Amino acid sequence: MQVSKEELLHIARLSDLKISDEEIDNYRLNLEEILNFADIVNNANVEGLDETIGANDNFNVFREDVVKEFEDREALLQNAPEKERDMFKIPKVIQ
Repeated sequence: MQVSKEELLHIARLSDLKISDEEIDNYRLNLEEILNFADIVNNANVEGLDETIGANDNFNVFREDVVKEFEDREALLQNAPEKERDMFKIPKVIQ
């Protein structure tokens, strides 16, 4: 796919890119190569292929999230710099 100098400069302007006159030909050729490759991918024959989400059937391999009660609150809070009503007290971070 051919890309004109004007199209490249328009894309650069939309992207807020500063392209010097010396760089225009190099960027134009690179963009043409990318668009040609995208055209090859778009025209690839995919008939008869199954849809694939992943390479294998593993979905969630993590352990189940289980809530556990911690019985000894005092032991948990003994190293807290500050505490209030049996909870850690942290400094305000939002102004």
